[in-house]
Amino acid sequence: MDETRPPAEDAVEAGAALRLVVGRIARRVRQAHTVGDLTHSEVSVLARLERDGAASPGSLADLERVRPQAMATTLAALEERGLVQRRPDASDGRRSVLTVTEAGRQMLTDRASESVQRLAGAIEQEFNPTERQELLQLLPLLHRLAERL
Repeated sequence: MDETRPPAEDAVEAGAALRLVVGRIARRVRQAHTVGDLTHSEVSVLARLERDGAASPGSLADLERVRPQAMATTLAALEERGLVQRRPDASDGRRSVLTVTEAGRQMLTDRASESVQRLAGAIEQEFNPTERQELLQLLPLLHRLAERL
């Protein structure tokens, strides 16, 4: 998109609709988890560390697009619960990197399984096989959009 002109009308309409529906889905999935569970930020950081491997607090803040102070709070909560551990960076002993602990991996597995089962049940009940295939075909587009934001 040219930054000097506004987005096309259909893009604005799609953006508004996506914002609403994605927000509703995310809220309902989060509501299914118990009180005292991880925050959305904590889950996001834990999942990123599991997927991408060890990372410094600064790089995590950049990747998650949050201020370093906010990332420090998130990491402190994860460390306190024993879900991540901090160790010196092998290439620069002045820096630290964080990794997921076994308890952190188990937490992610349990949450993912619970969320996936809930979503899968709703998808199976709401959509016929053709609609489920259409939904699967849309996922690469949504992934591209998420990377663009």
